[in-house]
Amino acid sequence: MGLFKDEDTGRTVLDDGIAGIEHNFLTARVEDLVNWSRARSLWPATFGLACCAIEMMATGAGHYDMARYGMEVFRASPRQADLMIVAGRVSQKMAPVLRTIYDQMMEPKWVISMGVCASSGGMFNNYAIVQGVDQVVPVDVYAPGCPPGPETLLHAIFTLHDSIENGELLRRRAENGGGAGIEVAQRDGQTAVAIG
Repeated sequence: MGLFKDEDTGRTVLDDGIAGIEHNFLTARVEDLVNWSRARSLWPATFGLACCAIEMMATGAGHYDMARYGMEVFRASPRQADLMIVAGRVSQKMAPVLRTIYDQMMEPKWVISMGVCASSGGMFNNYAIVQGVDQVVPVDVYAPGCPPGPETLLHAIFTLHDSIENGELLRRRAENGGGAGIEVAQRDGQTAVAIG
């Protein structure tokens, strides 16, 4: 490390040596490469609970084609999955099953709460429905809507990709002691309607 004068600008510049080189595939840190590959190879678990599951299936179909992003197959076995998309309301009877599937998934694992019912219980404010899946598993990204369309789910997935790649997700998890709790905007044209 040392100082040198830039001939083009005439300014004195700090020479950082190899640390000053812009990262490329030769000079990237191993951690950056691992995060990049994790973000590009998520394998979601098959876990649809209600009407949001139809929108999740539409996202995996040909029109939206999640295969472009390394998510070709929804895994039937939790031991092969690292992303859980909780699509729909979670009943009290289903909560222990959801937790068991989450515990069986490989590390590191991520969770997207898809729809208002999964995120907060939605219109089902009663004893039979869990009032937020974050009471059962740590949620990393919340996708709003009733049901959120494929555009909103893809936006949540892209947000998850970016957060995994830049390390923000693990930092937020450490701060929160649970899921990262990132909320994304709705992207499918639905608007909030006031009831009452």
